[in-house]
Amino acid sequence: MRVSVPNIPQSLLSTKLTSQVSLSEAIERITAFLAPGNVTLITGAGVSVDSGIRAYRGRDGRYMNPNYKPIFYHELVDETEKGQSFRQRYWLRSYLGFPSIREALPNTTHYAVAALQYAGVIPRLITQNVDGLHHEALSITHPSPVKVQESILELHGTLHRVRCKHGHLTDRTVFQDWLSSANPKWKDFADAVEKEGAGLRTNPDGDVAIEHLGISYDSFVIPECPTCLQENRHNNVHKPDLVFFGESITEHVKKRSYLDIENSDRVLLMGTTLATYSAFRLLKHALELNKPVLMINVGPSRADGVEGVHKLDIASGDVMRDVVQNVLRNSGVIDPMVDKMLSSGIRRPPVKDDDDDVAQAAE
Repeated sequence: MRVSVPNIPQSLLSTKLTSQVSLSEAIERITAFLAPGNVTLITGAGVSVDSGIRAYRGRDGRYMNPNYKPIFYHELVDETEKGQSFRQRYWLRSYLGFPSIREALPNTTHYAVAALQYAGVIPRLITQNVDGLHHEALSITHPSPVKVQESILELHGTLHRVRCKHGHLTDRTVFQDWLSSANPKWKDFADAVEKEGAGLRTNPDGDVAIEHLGISYDSFVIPECPTCLQENRHNNVHKPDLVFFGESITEHVKKRSYLDIENSDRVLLMGTTLATYSAFRLLKHALELNKPVLMINVGPSRADGVEGVHKLDIASGDVMRDVVQNVLRNSGVIDPMVDKMLSSGIRRPPVKDDDDDVAQAAE
């Protein structure tokens, strides 16, 4: 069985960007696009970069983590000894990487988007991100977690829940504690890394690369599901509640995403290369329905050169606060909650390291 990592065609990666826009022009064009309202927004990993979470791809559109080789769905759920090895690799790396995702804070773009959601300009948000930061930003306007969940469609799921092979759901923080209890030596290692402030290079899915440390995965213990034990069966096959490479999104999520496109008047793409087909087909659906489409993204994307897509090569964090002020103030919306959101959020992108200079496509 061969499953490949989604990628941007080489022909697009080698194409030079032909146009740049000034900040003022970008703000003006995004404002005009959003002002009529009823916009569906699709976001990707680029939106969370200012929260300190690296995107998969750099400005040249190539993977920033050299030799990036994720675990695929069929490998993770394989119940043979080989599958157990894959799960040990996944959960050790995820155990070490999850704290950086858990502790990340929403950035200025997350809050700007939340302000537009609150004002009804963006009634539908589809995110490919699994970090939960859109939810955290919007939660200051919606005290009910259910209302927040209804306002945001997580196309690829979330890191914040874990599901065993029999469907038992666990909060990820609780599962993280289970992993700590089952692996006291790795808990000490993780505490030492945090204390030293060294950090580990974390991908948007919470995975970290640790091969350079000479670490073996076979000592990592994956705890059994306690609910399964209560049902008199042993089971330590767990999976984060997200879509892995080689796995399909659920029919419910697919239908909901299509409806979100169909019920909008226009579609905004932000911080995404659209390398995964589950996102790219939403763009195709929008264009088939003759929806106006605007894209805000740094570097090449799968949408480059697609007729009907207007692209601004600019970071959302550079423009979205000003855009929100223009859209809402020009429409007469004056609300203390909007002011609160526009004064919230960090801009703390990851510190550039040597790997950023040797970015390459995944094999």
